[in-house]
Amino acid sequence: MDEELAALARAHGVATWYEDSGDTRVEVDADVVVAVLAQLGVDASTPEAVRAALAVPTPPPATIVLREGELLEGDGTVALEDGGSARLPAVLPLGYHRLGARTVVVAPTRLPPVPRAWGWMLQLYAMRSEQSWGMGDYGDLATTARRSATELGAGVLLVNPVQAISPTHPVERSPYSPSSRRFANPLYLRVTDLEEFHRAPAEVRRAVVAQRPENADLIDYDAVWAAKRAALELLWSDREHDLPEDPDLLDFARFCAIAERHGPDWRHWPADQQDPATATADPERVAFHAWLQTLCERQLADARAAASAMPVGIVHDLPVGVHPGGADTWALRDAFAAGVRVGAPPDAFNQLGQDWNLPPWRPDRLAEQGYEPFRAVLRGVLRHADGIRVDHVAGLWRLWWIPPGEPAKRGTYVHYDADAMLAVLTLEAHRAGAVVVGEDLGTVEDRVTEELHERGALSSAVLWFQRDYDQPGHPLIPPKGWTTSAMASVSTHDLPTLAGFLQAEHVRIRAELGLFEVDPKGEFEAAEAERDQLVELLRQEGVLGDDLLVSFHALLAEAPSVLVLTSPQDAVGETRQPNLPGTVDQYPNWRIPLPGGLDAFLTDPRVRAIAAALRAGRAR
Repeated sequence: MDEELAALARAHGVATWYEDSGDTRVEVDADVVVAVLAQLGVDASTPEAVRAALAVPTPPPATIVLREGELLEGDGTVALEDGGSARLPAVLPLGYHRLGARTVVVAPTRLPPVPRAWGWMLQLYAMRSEQSWGMGDYGDLATTARRSATELGAGVLLVNPVQAISPTHPVERSPYSPSSRRFANPLYLRVTDLEEFHRAPAEVRRAVVAQRPENADLIDYDAVWAAKRAALELLWSDREHDLPEDPDLLDFARFCAIAERHGPDWRHWPADQQDPATATADPERVAFHAWLQTLCERQLADARAAASAMPVGIVHDLPVGVHPGGADTWALRDAFAAGVRVGAPPDAFNQLGQDWNLPPWRPDRLAEQGYEPFRAVLRGVLRHADGIRVDHVAGLWRLWWIPPGEPAKRGTYVHYDADAMLAVLTLEAHRAGAVVVGEDLGTVEDRVTEELHERGALSSAVLWFQRDYDQPGHPLIPPKGWTTSAMASVSTHDLPTLAGFLQAEHVRIRAELGLFEVDPKGEFEAAEAERDQLVELLRQEGVLGDDLLVSFHALLAEAPSVLVLTSPQDAVGETRQPNLPGTVDQYPNWRIPLPGGLDAFLTDPRVRAIAAALRAGRAR
């Protein structure tokens, strides 16, 4: 690559090479670098344009990051977040302050220790009960929290993202592609638990209950939303309709109201509606969607209260990004690189790379705005959480950008100011009294995990990936040798379930769908070899019993990691994984309910045996 282009790329945090999952250096094509620079507003289309861009002086950082107790040198007066001021040099309190046009972030040096606990990794939509309307809901979350704590001794629940969708059909099924990460998903409301339902006249209650859909074999999101929206409209009809005072909520509710008329993607709306400054929305519908957020906040608070006996409580999941045409990109578009899709480079599990169809933050715009968009996202999740899991936490350091028109493997990494991103994350978690877990799986630099631990955040440890990669054959590391600063599990929602792995279901389904670039015979052989290695590990650790599912959880229980979690799917022997990366409609992603339902799950003898094994491990 031309050295001047490489220098310009480095100046803007765009990688010209990277190491893949096999630690092999991969050079990025020059045209990909040029395309990514264009998405950052940098013209590198010709040698003359590159030289002109290199000649532009580098401005001072728009955001200054300090840790608690550090001295801010220099002259001038800092406007403190609480309304006071401080003359420099000074040690500033925790918070977000202003030094002229620059933001000063002062974050805690380290978060408090995380209590030891075991618990469940929930796909909430799958946790259906007899009271559910087609899918698991906030009421089921409260029930799971209460009964898991009192009956099973669980201390933490990790919940799939429950951020807001566009209130349209077809409903977006993936919880990792929300319309907004700042607000909650009314699809999870339990209508019959609402105060408004219990106060309604008998004939209204009957009409509401009549909307209930069946619990189908696969979750039908469109049927669920149609039923709940109709029921909520019945409860809304007699209310006073006030617009929200919160400007962020007002913008979100305006988006929802316009989406009802013009569809879920603002990029296809009439021109005047695409800009929040000129858009118009029916005040009645705006008030309705703001009211739905009030209901969500109420039921999420109830679920958190139901987990109050747990040493950790409810940890909510933060997805990597948002739908490219959703509410957040409509209201906060200056902060996003709208033409880019985020994903991942090719690896052993996804040989074509991954395209998540999510627009990334622009690192330069985040810094200019004092990271306020990121702050708002974190506050939105932490309002009703005891902890936060940051999906693909390496995205605080770098993200795989796929420029317009390119396949997933034709991208490159763009770097972010990780010090600033971590400072905002730890400051918001400190203020909320929340634990932080980073999902650091896949192609992740060592410094990501190291810096998470330095700040008191947990990393992720998954049985399949806990190997000594410095040794020939990459032998498995017994759980006794895993780090304490982690949330440990057997699998994740993007990986095979335990039963599915033991039966090579993950290979069979990917072969059936043509997701391999090579003959799948080798994949079946590799899966069998890995299964044999894991069973041998059970034998070596003295936990091999008649029930392999219980045995694997007894193995997991040996981990010293402060949090040890498993999924209900792993506990009951479900072979289908919740999500198969690389697919959309070829596989029923996010639609598979828990076999037998919530009530049967909580009383299942095998589930109770697994809970006992994990609980015993916490006592050691």
